[in-house]
Amino acid sequence: MREEYDFSSARPNPYVKKLKTQVTINLDTATVEYFKSQAMSSGIPYQTLINLYLKDCVQNNRQLRVSWN
Repeated sequence: MREEYDFSSARPNPYVKKLKTQVTINLDTATVEYFKSQAMSSGIPYQTLINLYLKDCVQNNRQLRVSWN
C-alpha cells in the first residue's frame, strides 16, 4: 500500500443516495418463508424482495389499514 494517496481528482459517490440502513426486524416465520419461496422462483434474494415490496409501498404512498376483530 502507498503511504499517501492523491484524491484531488476524485468525484463524489453517485450512489450515496442509494445506500441502505441495516435494521433488525422481527417477522413471522410464515412471512419469511413466503418471501424465501418467492426468492427461489424469481432468483432474487428474499431480503431484496422484502425491500422492493416496502419500497413500492413508499413510492405509491400506500396507507396501512389495520382492523382488529
